[in-house]
Amino acid sequence: MRKIAFCLALAIGATYVSHVLAREDDGNLMKQAQSQFKPIPDELPTIKGITVTPERVELGKWLYFDPRLSRSWLISCNTCHNLALGGVDLEETSIGHGWAKGPRNAPTVLNAVFNVAQFWDGRAEDLAAQAQGPVQAGVEMNNTPERVKQTLRSIPEYVQSFRKAFPDDSNPVTFENMAEAIETFEATLLTPGSKFDQYLKGDAQALTKAEKKGLKLFMDKGCSSCHNGINLGGGGYYPFGVVEKPGSEILPTEDKGRFAVTNTASDEYVFKVPSLRNIELTPPYFHSGEVWDLEQAVAIMGSSQLGVDLNDNETAAIVTFLKTLTGEQPKVEYPILPPHTKGTPLPVIEVSSDEKMGH
Repeated sequence: MRKIAFCLALAIGATYVSHVLAREDDGNLMKQAQSQFKPIPDELPTIKGITVTPERVELGKWLYFDPRLSRSWLISCNTCHNLALGGVDLEETSIGHGWAKGPRNAPTVLNAVFNVAQFWDGRAEDLAAQAQGPVQAGVEMNNTPERVKQTLRSIPEYVQSFRKAFPDDSNPVTFENMAEAIETFEATLLTPGSKFDQYLKGDAQALTKAEKKGLKLFMDKGCSSCHNGINLGGGGYYPFGVVEKPGSEILPTEDKGRFAVTNTASDEYVFKVPSLRNIELTPPYFHSGEVWDLEQAVAIMGSSQLGVDLNDNETAAIVTFLKTLTGEQPKVEYPILPPHTKGTPLPVIEVSSDEKMGH
């Protein structure tokens, strides 16, 4: 009996010790994660350069959904950054004016306010600068600032809304104010409350054992050296192919990334690190949009960026963790936009010669 009792005591003691060690491991993992990542806040914090008022947010929402900012009246901000689809368009590269195909994949607009800059090459310093680009780009909305102002000034409800949103401006309907209003709305498009955010806030049970395994691998393998901070990315620029350049279908040779902005040789094939927030909702991946499978994307990043050949189990574990980054999607009521008037410039749609011939 004593021997049985002794063995039972040893078993209980061993179980207790393993539980204590498991809790310590969990605690260390959480501390490591908290030192590298930050949760998405429930509400937008104060950000320099952005004045958030209900009037600006509402005006920005109108403008975000209004296709009349485009020359064709067919394309809005939401066309390429669809709020029903994780803030992207689920296309390899976006389709713009006259069915022109853009050169890069559309990044998500969700949580984009926390990025160091906008666009894959970081050429826009903030969301307001970013909002001006697609409106004027020939392969996107193909419009001009003058035509946009003429459109907005021809619609009385827009004139009133601009006056309310920019009360200190004597002439508030400007191209710059249009972009600033869109920026204000986009800054509110946050996705808090993910399982990972709950974990970062101290809830050790928010992640499963498998998800914690993926998180540990994500940090131990070096993924978090670039994908860190509040957005798990978006905070800096790195070459695509630090160790080994991927194939030309994934890294097109003609797109040299940030080099086009800085004209510095060391910036060839350098791109802004994309955010991994809501990553399972935003395929296809990379600036080329050539990879649709998240496990394939992880494997490519392991070999190209880290020089690590992840096995199938490791890749699957990291993907399991990445799916915990999906947060609460913003609930946005689709706006009823004010009608145009006789003074509003009418849409212009270019038709290719093949389409005219019925081909």
